[in-house]
Amino acid sequence: MTNQRVLAILAVSLALPACGAGLGKGAAAPAPDSARAAAAHRNPFLDVNFFLNPEYVENVEATAKAFPSDAEAIRKVKQYPSGLWLDTIAHVEFIPKWLNEARKQQQASGKPTLSLFVVYNMPNRDCAAKSSAGELRLDQNGATRYRNEYIERIVTLLKAYPELPIVTIVEPDSLPNLATNMNLPSCKEAHDAYIELTAYAIQRLASLPNVSIYLDAAHAGWLGWNDNREKAVKVFKKVLKLAGGVDMIRGFATNTSNYTHLYNRDGMAMEPTDPCYNELIYVKKLAVMLSDHGIRDKGFIIDTGRNGKGGIRKVWGHWCNIKGAGFGERPRAAPEPFVDAYFWVKPPGESDGTSDPTQPRFDAECASNESREGAPQAGVWFQNYFLDLVRNAVPPL
Repeated sequence: MTNQRVLAILAVSLALPACGAGLGKGAAAPAPDSARAAAAHRNPFLDVNFFLNPEYVENVEATAKAFPSDAEAIRKVKQYPSGLWLDTIAHVEFIPKWLNEARKQQQASGKPTLSLFVVYNMPNRDCAAKSSAGELRLDQNGATRYRNEYIERIVTLLKAYPELPIVTIVEPDSLPNLATNMNLPSCKEAHDAYIELTAYAIQRLASLPNVSIYLDAAHAGWLGWNDNREKAVKVFKKVLKLAGGVDMIRGFATNTSNYTHLYNRDGMAMEPTDPCYNELIYVKKLAVMLSDHGIRDKGFIIDTGRNGKGGIRKVWGHWCNIKGAGFGERPRAAPEPFVDAYFWVKPPGESDGTSDPTQPRFDAECASNESREGAPQAGVWFQNYFLDLVRNAVPPL
């Protein structure tokens, strides 16, 4: 594909403005209304403040007190937002606490305050890994519980805050697994549920006019190859058709919880046949392929919480608490013409998974020679790793 072709599609399809069978009982997929269609073509990160989670700030402050020689740099992290993960049914009940605080921050500043939630509790979650396996199982009524106890509860709670701008990233890793890991029995078993339940989540969240939806699209080291990306786009298209159309979502999120560098030749030496050797090239090529399949005018979120230093892995597929990682670009809106935001989606400092093989949910990836030792369970604060991120930050804190 020529450079002119890429630029033409980016200019027309990605330039940002100034600014139902299978879906479940009684939940037919509606055509998006005019408000939803307008939201699908608007960058929600523009002209807002970002919600600062007091719990994350407390973890940062505790680390600053534990390492006084690094305290000045550590405390700078408190000014940056991170994602709010709804990774269990129980964690859904944190929504009012977070959004009540967001409302206070909005009232204090007089400016809209945006919160970013990660919807991450698919039954048979992350079918190709163990450390991020979830609480719901398909063979234990997981699909019904996902709809009724998880998605419907999220929608009910978010509905109480119509004045707050909200972004949701839907189910990291799930659909990309359907593109590349169908050789695994666990992913083959999950296929239909992933399709139908992702569509259900999108359709229900799209009923809230203040909520912008992004669908997870993995990262360059996973879907960077042309055939992988083609398979993924076909999966996305199928899900969006089931959900009610391409205007049900604002766009796609990439590099969630990962380390792929924005600009450098991250991975090129390891995977010389990969045409997407950094995350920005991947997003550009993904945008072109999406457009070719009728999924146009979409923006992207790139997780830059831990990708400040490129080339830190000898095996590009390693993903768990990678040694040498550092904070990357700071969260901000519209850093590139086709990118809605850089954002720290994975809260930097939270573990990817335990390195202790005797613990539940242990994944051998978290004990690789490229993973940091002494890691706790996924989602638990990993103080020494957070300190590494501070010291390795590019640009420096």
